[in-house]
Amino acid sequence: MSAGRIEAIFAEHRAAGRTALMPFITAGFPDLETTMRLVPALARAGAAVCEIGIPFSDPIADGPVIASSMHEALACGLRLERVLETVRVVRPQTAMGLVAMVSWSIVHRRGGAAFIEACAECGFDGLIFPDLPLEESGQARDLAARAGLACSLLIAPTTPPARAAAIARASTGFVYLLARTGITGVREEAPEIESRVRALREATDLPIACGFGIGSPAAVRAVTQHADAAIVGSAIVQRLASMRDAPAAQRVEAIELFVRELASGLSPRAATA
Repeated sequence: MSAGRIEAIFAEHRAAGRTALMPFITAGFPDLETTMRLVPALARAGAAVCEIGIPFSDPIADGPVIASSMHEALACGLRLERVLETVRVVRPQTAMGLVAMVSWSIVHRRGGAAFIEACAECGFDGLIFPDLPLEESGQARDLAARAGLACSLLIAPTTPPARAAAIARASTGFVYLLARTGITGVREEAPEIESRVRALREATDLPIACGFGIGSPAAVRAVTQHADAAIVGSAIVQRLASMRDAPAAQRVEAIELFVRELASGLSPRAATA
């Protein structure tokens, strides 16, 4: 279903007056068995779309929690081919959207067309390139469209309004709005996004997903009062890190409970929103 799956998920949520939860996990952290078990568990817990981070030695914008998880996965010998095979195995187990968060450096090194086609073939529905500026994104967006994948670019709090609108119009599937400046990581205070979401809605009809620093039901609620989806990453990866010595089944059960708790904070939205 690919890009159509992302569109269908958000359309279904919007029609039902619901907002969505988008958890992030690092592929292969703490191991691929956990990754494989986590994906269907996240769907059971109420997640609509899962971002799967492909480990990179120099992650862009990631705070110490996610960066450490990526370095640990690579140190344990994780290879891209095994990540793709894991997605291929888990894809039939869930209707949840699967989106790869991947550095364009990896894509370019592997050969853009071949890499993106491989992502589509194994079961990914979309791609997020955190280090790809709008001016250099044409090839990536064209290749993703040809492969039937959604392609989302990041909009920072410091992005000028006209440029933010251009990035939103260039994205497909959903718009990725960063809640805060800086790097990823859980924050106590809720982000202020209302005015930025309102401005983006004037530029695009795409759903707006907001991430960075969201790690509690209260923060999910605050974000989804305005955005269509809340993205939670560091809080999940941090819990996995604290349980790295536990059996995989125990880790997965704990994360499923946590994500279910996060989903309880989702705000309803009007069907016409």
